[in-house]
Amino acid sequence: MRFKLLKVAALSLVVMTSGCSMFERLVYHPDINQGNYLTPAEVAKVQQGMTQQQVQFALGTPMLKDPFGSQTWYYVFREEPGHQKVRQETLTLTFDSNGILTKIDKQGNMPNFASPETKS
Repeated sequence: MRFKLLKVAALSLVVMTSGCSMFERLVYHPDINQGNYLTPAEVAKVQQGMTQQQVQFALGTPMLKDPFGSQTWYYVFREEPGHQKVRQETLTLTFDSNGILTKIDKQGNMPNFASPETKS
């Protein structure tokens, strides 16, 4: 009787701790990718002085456009690999009132791109 009680206690302990982190690697977590995936070749096409139509042709539709009147476009790519940290890349493009690209800002591991100021 005592042996059965010990087995039941051990089994219930295993069941209750099955959600703990030591079992996390055994559970399948799918990779989740969201947003605009941009290749280095696509990002390299973008240069200051381009129009909104030229940028949209090169990169596609942005994930977000600033709704408050400023001409800012956001290309966001968020990658959540199964058991790894979340990675996010953001390309922010700012246009002037005439629709000409004036500022390019990148965050994350976005591929390098050419701008007129950095060319030698």
